[in-house]
Amino acid sequence: MHHLEYNATVRGTVLVSADSMVLSIEADQPRRGFDSGQYVLLGLYGSEPRSLNSLPDSRPLGTRTLIQRPYAIASHSAETSRFEFFITQVRSGELTPRLFALEPGARLHLGEEIRGSFLLNETPDGSDIIMIATGTGIAPYISFLRTHIADRPESKMVVIQGASHEEDLGYSSELRFLEKRYPNFFYVPTLTDPDEQWQGRRVRVEDLLQGELLQNEFNITPDPEWTHFFISGNPVMVRTVSGWLEAFGYSRHHPDRQGEYYIEEY
Repeated sequence: MHHLEYNATVRGTVLVSADSMVLSIEADQPRRGFDSGQYVLLGLYGSEPRSLNSLPDSRPLGTRTLIQRPYAIASHSAETSRFEFFITQVRSGELTPRLFALEPGARLHLGEEIRGSFLLNETPDGSDIIMIATGTGIAPYISFLRTHIADRPESKMVVIQGASHEEDLGYSSELRFLEKRYPNFFYVPTLTDPDEQWQGRRVRVEDLLQGELLQNEFNITPDPEWTHFFISGNPVMVRTVSGWLEAFGYSRHHPDRQGEYYIEEY
């Protein structure tokens, strides 16, 4: 198997919680332009150390085995050398414990091609955009907003972010800032297992939608002609929300067939 060299450098790591972090890297050579919502492969060799709070490898890995996984890019789409990712550590996993052991200056492999059809720029101008996320599913929406929010003042844009605990709400400070700055943007965080200090919503994302949050609070009706949905995160949530949308006449978007709701998958 051809040996792939490391071709990017870690520029920053910010722990959001014990098992989630924002990872910033810089490529040795700029990539071709990408569209917000797309993903790229990150890779490390099996010889790299694991994080201190991870579990041992479940199977032997050759030291020259390159472990690669796809990650959604959170950066503005104009950035072609500096890339940002929101990553959750799977303590028994092969790659994420090695990513969590990285420090600024460390080297890793960044895929040459950026792919994906989870694209905001394919939605009609003026349509309302609902972005639903759990966990690291928030990452592509950060790229959406950094890239497009100033260009779509006529669209209502809503992020509904679900998590178990408040510390799991990645990018919540940035999202709250955007809500204050842009009158057409609305941020709705909700927790399923909050502590006593949490003053916000305490239900699942699916329950908020089925309780007519959009209709009652934002005057947005789920209508395939006017409102487009993006769904990213927990598979059960994705299935439930997809079924809810299809009851309103929505169809799933595919690269070869237009639809009104998009699912992030790779």
